Amino acid sequence: MRFILKDQCLSPTFLHQEGLPFSRIEALPHISTNYQFNHLPQLQSFLSGKELLLSEIPFPVDIIHTHYENGCIQLNYGITKKQKTKCCHRCGNQDEHLFASFDCAKCGEKDCTYCRKCIMMGRVSECTPLYYWSGPEEKSSSQTVFTWEGTLSPGQMQASEKVVSTIKENKEILVWAVCGAGKTEVLFEGIYQALKDHKRVCIATPRTDVVLELAPRLKKVFPETSISALYGGSDDKAKPATLVISTTHQLLRFKEAFDVIIVDEVDAFPYTADQSLQFAVQKSRKKQSSLIYLTATPSQTWKKEVALNRRPFVKIPARYHGHPLPVPEFHWCGNWKKQLTKNQVPAKVIDWLKERLGNDKQAFLFVPSIQVIDQVVTICQKLDSRILGVHAEDPERRQKVTAFRNKEIPIIVTSTILERGVTIPNSDVAILGSEEEIFTESALVQISGRVGRSAAYPTGVIRFFHFGKTKAMIDAKRHICQMNEEAMNNDYITIKR
Repeated sequence: MRFILKDQCLSPTFLHQEGLPFSRIEALPHISTNYQFNHLPQLQSFLSGKELLLSEIPFPVDIIHTHYENGCIQLNYGITKKQKTKCCHRCGNQDEHLFASFDCAKCGEKDCTYCRKCIMMGRVSECTPLYYWSGPEEKSSSQTVFTWEGTLSPGQMQASEKVVSTIKENKEILVWAVCGAGKTEVLFEGIYQALKDHKRVCIATPRTDVVLELAPRLKKVFPETSISALYGGSDDKAKPATLVISTTHQLLRFKEAFDVIIVDEVDAFPYTADQSLQFAVQKSRKKQSSLIYLTATPSQTWKKEVALNRRPFVKIPARYHGHPLPVPEFHWCGNWKKQLTKNQVPAKVIDWLKERLGNDKQAFLFVPSIQVIDQVVTICQKLDSRILGVHAEDPERRQKVTAFRNKEIPIIVTSTILERGVTIPNSDVAILGSEEEIFTESALVQISGRVGRSAAYPTGVIRFFHFGKTKAMIDAKRHICQMNEEAMNNDYITIKR
């Protein structure tokens, strides 16, 4: 392909060197791929299925340009304008308020538009093209070894079979399974089938903690498969992989990469509130591909679609070990905010913590904000100096969660970042201030789901300490009770097309 501007034939190298505005250039159709060209396998592996800024590609510009001239690399506009509408082709942003302009030395324009929505991943502007691989498709030659020797429950088995058929037929399905139903194990056979068929698989999740928990589990199950874990600060970003476990944010760097995409915790923030993440999932799919959604707490819209049979789904209302979900207990604790101003935690909460420490049982204590975490930890450390707090912005977040898993921390005071993705076999859970707005029905159900997940410890206590009951609290308890009842009456599973 050549770009025509003022009757000059310009290569992308020339564009970058001379600072000419990509978005103002007329683009002609690309030349077809030259299959006689000896492309660089390392560049192919790195760029296949991705769409990146030039600054993100760790190869010399002349090598990139040579591959471009031979049809192995193509360019896409970073931002386009049509009348009054702007569009970022990396994140799909079309919100006028999330664009800005600057005096660009590269293209010489004083109003070069860039996208603020995805600025943290590197600036995309009108004169910044995105590069993607268009050469020969990379073929997987590695053998697939499947080492899991566990046993699926009847509900898991039927759901697993449905996942396998969805992957074979390149269709979509929602897997609605209670917390602790064993959703990850339900995926194993489907992933194995995809890998045997030389398909590329991605498991995407909104939370870094979930990526960090899933990656080692999947490496044990598929020991010969190339696996990468992608999140902010990951060391695997340049690593080619057949099986990718990624935060949904990282999918913004992919384009038509995956034959199978599994979106875990599809109800979780920020995925539900951020259209760019939903755009990223669709953008990273191949045209012929399967899409599997996983959730324990679908939105009201999805519940309605399921009820009207508009969305294919499989529902597992029972945990894999067959024991019911622990039901939350409501305990009024007075004006806990006022007590915190006096450097006190409600006596009922202190008694609850002392009981866990006395029984040598680990526990989560969820609170509504970072400020509350700091206050509560300071007070609780008088009971045990090992009690620590963690939140999304904590620089030691990974180390603390690992220490908690290793039983080095008896009680962890946390925000909602640990409402999912962290499993502690023998633990109880409490919430201080469960009436706060941040504790939605979905969040409360997920937090309750931290209890009793292990077959060895299938029971436990989940307690809501509150200063007044809310609709979300009542709905969460009702949700859990309904799933328990359905598990008893429906032979563990519901399937509809």
